[in-house]
Amino acid sequence: MRTPLSVVIGAGGTGGHIYPGLALAEALRRAEPDAVISFIGTERGLETTLIPAAGYRLHTVDMIPFDPALGAKRFLLPAALLRSGAQARSVLRRQQAQVVVGMGGYPSAPAIVGAKMAGLPSVIHESNAVPGRANQFAARLTEHLTVAFDGSRAHLSGGERALTVGMPIAASLAALDRPALRAEARRAFGIPEGARVVLFNGGSLGAARLTAAAVGLAARWKGRGDVHLLIKTGPAALAETRRKLAEAGVGAVAQGESRLDGQVDVASGPVAQAVPYLDRMDLAYAVADLVVCRAGSATIAELATTGVPAVLVPYPHAPGDHQTHNARVLSEAGAAHLVPDAETTADRLAELIDPLLADPARLAVMGRAADPGNHARAADLLAETVIRLAGQPTTTREFTS
Repeated sequence: MRTPLSVVIGAGGTGGHIYPGLALAEALRRAEPDAVISFIGTERGLETTLIPAAGYRLHTVDMIPFDPALGAKRFLLPAALLRSGAQARSVLRRQQAQVVVGMGGYPSAPAIVGAKMAGLPSVIHESNAVPGRANQFAARLTEHLTVAFDGSRAHLSGGERALTVGMPIAASLAALDRPALRAEARRAFGIPEGARVVLFNGGSLGAARLTAAAVGLAARWKGRGDVHLLIKTGPAALAETRRKLAEAGVGAVAQGESRLDGQVDVASGPVAQAVPYLDRMDLAYAVADLVVCRAGSATIAELATTGVPAVLVPYPHAPGDHQTHNARVLSEAGAAHLVPDAETTADRLAELIDPLLADPARLAVMGRAADPGNHARAADLLAETVIRLAGQPTTTREFTS
C-alpha cells in the first residue's frame, strides 16, 4: 500500500509568503489528492487566520524576526532558531513528513532548520527579486533552491543551481479570463454603469499611504460619473476610511456585513467604495482597469499573469528595498509606472492616472507588455520538485492550471 505524500510548508508573516504557500498546497493536492499537507508558522502573522481558513493545519513555533531593528534582541536570534528548529523537528516527526518547503519570511526558517535536524530533504522558494534575510540564511541549509525571478540567483548562496519556477499563484488567477468575468465582477462590486475602475490594493494588511491618496483622489474627482475607486483598506482602517469618504460625499454606503466570499454588499457610490479585504482577487482584477498597489512579489506575479496595468508604489522600508527591485520587473517592461512612496499623493496620482483612464488603447498596451513567465505554472512546477524530492514519480502525472 502506497504511503500518502506528506509535506510540511513553512510560511507566515504576510500574505506575500502565505498565499504562494497555499497555491503550492493546492497544486500538491491536484497532483496527489490524498497528500497530507500542513504548515509551520508563528502566532504573530496572518497565517493564524489564512491557513486554517483554507482548510490546512497550522503548527506554530517560537521564532523572532530577522530584523536589525530589534536592537539587542537580535542577539537572541541563534537561540531562537535552535529552539524553534527543534520545535519544527518535532512537528515533522509527528506529521511523518517526507519533504519540507520554506516559502521565505522568518516564520519559514524554523521549518528548514527542523528539516536539517531531522535529516529530511527540503527546498526553499524565494519570491522576491532580492531575497530576504530568512532565505539568505536558509539557502545555506539545503541544496534545493527555487526562485520566482532569475535575478534572485546572484543574492543566494548556491544560487547558480537554483531553478526558476516563477511565483506560485492561485489557480483562479493563473487561468483568469478578465473579459469573461468582467460583467460578474462589476455586479459583485456594484460598479456604476460606464465607470472605469481603479483598484487600490495595499497588500494583505492595507497601506496607509495608498488609502490616504485614494481618499484624496476620490474627493478630487467628486461629481465624476466616469470613474470609480475600489479601495482595499485592511480591516483596521476600514471604518475611518469609510468615514472620510462619507464626509467628502464620495463614498458608497455599506448595506450589510462582509459576505463569506470577502466582498461587501454596497450601494453604488458616486466615486468610491472601501472594503476590508478581497478574497476574490479574480473578481478584483477582472473589474479593474488600473491597479495602484504595493510591489510585493506575489502582486507582481499576479499582475504579469493577469495583464492588469498598474501604478506601483514600493513599500520604502522593505528589507533590501526589494519591492523597488520587484517593481522594476514590470516598469522596465512598460507594464507599470513606478511612483516612490513619498511622492504618492492625490495630486501626483491624478496627474498620472487621468491620461491613462482617458486612453484605453494605452492601458491595453501596458497590459500586454508584461512577460507572464512561468507564474501561471509555478505552483505545479514547484509541486513537481517537491514530489520528486519525496521520492514520488512525476513522469506520468498530469498537472492542470
